[in-house]
Amino acid sequence: MLSLTALVIIVVILALLFDYLNGFHDTANAVATSIATRALSPRQAILLAAAFDFLGAVTHTAVAATIGKGIVDPAAITQTVLIGALSAAIFWNLFTWYYGIPSSSSHALIGGLVGAAAAQHGFALIKWTGLSKIILSLILSPILGLVVGYLVMVGFFWLFRFSHPHQTNNVFRRLQILSAALTAYSHGSNDAQKSMGLITMALVSAGMIDTFHVPFWVVVACASALALGTATGGKKIIRTMGGRIFKIEPINGFASDISSSLVILLASRFGLPVSTTHVVASALMGVGTAKNFRGVKWGVARQIITAWFLTLPATSLIGAGVYLALELLL
Repeated sequence: MLSLTALVIIVVILALLFDYLNGFHDTANAVATSIATRALSPRQAILLAAAFDFLGAVTHTAVAATIGKGIVDPAAITQTVLIGALSAAIFWNLFTWYYGIPSSSSHALIGGLVGAAAAQHGFALIKWTGLSKIILSLILSPILGLVVGYLVMVGFFWLFRFSHPHQTNNVFRRLQILSAALTAYSHGSNDAQKSMGLITMALVSAGMIDTFHVPFWVVVACASALALGTATGGKKIIRTMGGRIFKIEPINGFASDISSSLVILLASRFGLPVSTTHVVASALMGVGTAKNFRGVKWGVARQIITAWFLTLPATSLIGAGVYLALELLL
């Protein structure tokens, strides 16, 4: 039988591993378009993303509180629930990375947590009001990304309708360095918070802290893990996001980056966890639709959307299964 301290340490290690894989998996969110248009080399883009991911991660904690208190009561769960949730999310991240599918790390973690918590005490343990709010933000944010991406691209077409396409793209190729940095910052401001929330839940559950507040060491550790994962990069998903949805030009990449960043930063401001993968992919589709509806490869888009809908139920079942297995073993 493992001690409570040992279980908390396992939760912290798994949470940091999840953060690392999240950064690895989601590198494409910030850098795919700038690499596709050759605004930045892969190495330059990934290092830029890692730096701004870290900066975004250490400047926000509102989403951590939503994850840590909005789904279940931290004091009502055990460490094995958190281990089950993180194990499910880690497995799903690795599975979708292997097949090059840009799925949602956020959906994976939330699904795993709901499944494991329900396996412990039934669905009565779930805070349905908080969970509904989170799911609503996860559903509406990609729709908003699609709409904003479309409108921004239409606006750019109108503003630069008399400009020479070659000159316009040269300008936007340089501007993509700024937009990639902003996208990475917004990613850090939202995604790193999820692991911070889980670790803080573990500390509250174990009685190591009295109230829910994210310790400074947790902030730095999660930000560092996310940045390290981003620096490693996921080339398969970069290929999907960078060119398999539609043929991207610099003006399209800039429009997509700005649109997704605005949506993600707005969500972070209000403490709403969103899937940066969903928002970036939908913004790309919105931009592609404005450019040429028929040019968007909707077959790839359908594969991505299918993965979105599978993530929550699949990780819920995996999280519940891991929790039940741990209860038998421990």
